Amino acid sequence: MIIIKSPREIEALRRAGGLVARFFEEVKPVVQAGNTTFDLEDCAVAYLSRHSVKGAFNGYMGYPANLCTSVNDEVVHGIPSRKRVLQEGDIVSVDFGVICEGFYGDAARTFPVGKTDVVSERLISTTEASLSKGIEACRVGNRLGDLSSAVQEVVESAGFSVVRDFVGHGIGRQLHEEPQVPNFGPPGSGPRFIAGMVLAIEPMVNAGSWGVEILKDGWTVVTRDRKRSAHFEHMVAITEDGPDILTLP
Repeated sequence: MIIIKSPREIEALRRAGGLVARFFEEVKPVVQAGNTTFDLEDCAVAYLSRHSVKGAFNGYMGYPANLCTSVNDEVVHGIPSRKRVLQEGDIVSVDFGVICEGFYGDAARTFPVGKTDVVSERLISTTEASLSKGIEACRVGNRLGDLSSAVQEVVESAGFSVVRDFVGHGIGRQLHEEPQVPNFGPPGSGPRFIAGMVLAIEPMVNAGSWGVEILKDGWTVVTRDRKRSAHFEHMVAITEDGPDILTLP
């Protein structure tokens, strides 16, 4: 069942989303060669403590950290590690969430580590552009498939591929609510958008084919062909006035 949020609930989700968004500004300088992905986790722990909020991911279905840090061919759910040292030219997806006032905030960004290669730069910019195009489709009267096809068109027209095994989701008092939000599919399909829906839209885009697999740790998703992947995510409320991005600083 898709849960429609009241204006008051949307404002609570905005406060949670704003906390997530401001974290990315804080962690960005830590994404540098020589640091480990656990240095990013340490940054998250300090941030959560300072703002007196709980992380959304640590303990969720057994996940062991507050961040997902997915490097290069890792698509999502990479576990921070003191052994994973970032190298110049890497790219790293940072996915972060909080629970604030009983509501969830959730967003992701992909950062280059220093200067990266041209294909990786295009992959990052295309993924972010596909998210923006998907958000544009979040209008009352449109259907979920309009969002999904908008993302897919941007990605595939750039020569990349959309991950199909993992999708976005509704969000509110639960981290994952209905509906599932695929980043592929035909326009004009799926549930119709009405005011009060809140979606976590998160394109996961591969430089090669869309196939993925899960590593032995049971969490880390990697591209099957081991080519690079990028990931961006925003929380968006659907309103009578158009899409309202809730994960802004």
